[in-house]
Amino acid sequence: MGYVSAVPPPPPPAATDAPESPESKNGRRSVVVALLLGALGAAVVLLASGRVWARGSAAVGGGSLPLTADGRAVTGLPAALAIVGLAALVAVFAVRGRGRLLVSGLLALSGLGGALSAVAAADDHRALDERAVTATADTAARVAGLTHTAWPYVTAFGCVLILLAGLLALRFGRSWPAMGGRYERDGSPRRRTPAAMDPDRPEDLWKALDRGEDPTG
Repeated sequence: MGYVSAVPPPPPPAATDAPESPESKNGRRSVVVALLLGALGAAVVLLASGRVWARGSAAVGGGSLPLTADGRAVTGLPAALAIVGLAALVAVFAVRGRGRLLVSGLLALSGLGGALSAVAAADDHRALDERAVTATADTAARVAGLTHTAWPYVTAFGCVLILLAGLLALRFGRSWPAMGGRYERDGSPRRRTPAAMDPDRPEDLWKALDRGEDPTG
């Protein structure tokens, strides 16, 4: 009769290289894509907002005075919302839970609002009318030969990139890492290492007593 051991066999060693889950892969990729979209979108908006959006002329004496208006003169809302969106993109990594959801929503709304405001101002003439009044000193002056460039739509495109970054944050933001997470305390009590004490020095004994340590231990 063979020998039968009552000791159960040891469990097989756990696999050290566990395959990465698809959700983790998607979350890691979405971080990179969102950062690129948000940064690129904000750069496009800030650049395009400084370009000429409208051209025209104002009648002065027997001639005409050429006038131009850049995006910030027409509407400063896209550039302002791009800055808000860029700040929200950074803040996404500084908060967690419901706060991250709110910041992600702010990021998406910044892109949406900037795009709508840029498209709405694409055929605006009020900025050039105001410049015509200033140039002619005539409150009834209006701009003539008004033309518009494609820069408002480039601005709207940059805002759409910010919107996409916000949508990615809303969808995958829960799995994104938090800024400085490795440095946060886990709530466990910190172990204090007692300082080296020289028993021949009375001042060290008093310092130990002040710290609540037992100098005789």
